Amino acid sequence: MKYQGNPSFSHSQQDKVGVLVTNLGTPDAPKKAELKRYLKEFLSDPRVVEVPKLIWWMILNLVILNIRPSRSAKAYAGVWTERGSPLMFHTEDQANGIREKLVSQFGEHIVVEFAMRYGSPSIDGTIDKMLQQGVRKLLVLPLYPQYCASTTASTFDAVANSFLKRRWIPELRFITHYHDNAKYIHAISEKIREHRRVNGTADKLVFSYHGIPKKYLLKGDPYHCECYKTSRLIAENLGLNKDEYFTSFQSRFGREEWLTPYTDESLKAFPKQGVKSVQVVCPGFSADCLETVEEIAEENRDYFLEAGGETFEYIEALNADPMHIDALTSILSENLNGWLEKPEDTELRSQLAKAMKS
Repeated sequence: MKYQGNPSFSHSQQDKVGVLVTNLGTPDAPKKAELKRYLKEFLSDPRVVEVPKLIWWMILNLVILNIRPSRSAKAYAGVWTERGSPLMFHTEDQANGIREKLVSQFGEHIVVEFAMRYGSPSIDGTIDKMLQQGVRKLLVLPLYPQYCASTTASTFDAVANSFLKRRWIPELRFITHYHDNAKYIHAISEKIREHRRVNGTADKLVFSYHGIPKKYLLKGDPYHCECYKTSRLIAENLGLNKDEYFTSFQSRFGREEWLTPYTDESLKAFPKQGVKSVQVVCPGFSADCLETVEEIAEENRDYFLEAGGETFEYIEALNADPMHIDALTSILSENLNGWLEKPEDTELRSQLAKAMKS
């Protein structure tokens, strides 16, 4: 096997510390061809779909990729902006905010980049870019607060696969979850409080998380438990009782049973139970995307109102809010412990070294 080196490598190059933040990914454009390419990469990941390879290849290539790209393209077109996909520009803004804070805290020898698990910028290409800049220690933060094999572990797979072909492997740290981090919980709670200060409260606060097949839970995936813990901690922070909030799961795909209760079916049933107003927040999404902007804020809104509901409000994701950037930076700083020195510490060490020589 021929291992990939770095043509621009120099033994005198200053070692740097890298922070790579990642998210799921997005098509390059809201068009059928781009959606087909993106969905093929996404749905070909065995972490995402745990079905025998040959059977799934036939279903994916003969059925799904001939039907779903056109439908998905229309949905993406509805949320596309001048800056492109919401998930893309929100993740870029998050990375920029993190970079600004970490550089101001630790100095210019820290490199912060972002990548997508599927699509571009790719994890492999971004790691290559970081190594060329002299990164010798790498911390990876997948922007999934709750651990799930189909998201967090899949990201680890991509990072590991990138290093399989490389001659030089940096020191590596990988953050698997932060679902109960105090600053993360506080940031979401304050986002909800801010919304309620302007709009008032609703009969029910709904925490909607992306769903996964129930069989993953039965095989030991902790995602379900971590989602419920996040909901409980936010509710406690807000001072809510159990009747004032509800946890559900969205975005199911296929015919098998997924985590319940389902968000759409719950919203359809609420009006008959006397719940006339709801506020929905998605704590598992670090950035707004198709699943929040189109599926929750539009599609599920219609379900609730058509069933007799009166008021539906979607509370935006944390995106690049300052409190979110502070929370993420804090999580990163804790995991960078021992790797970085503050600029004043570096200057002090330099002065001590000079004093010892004199």
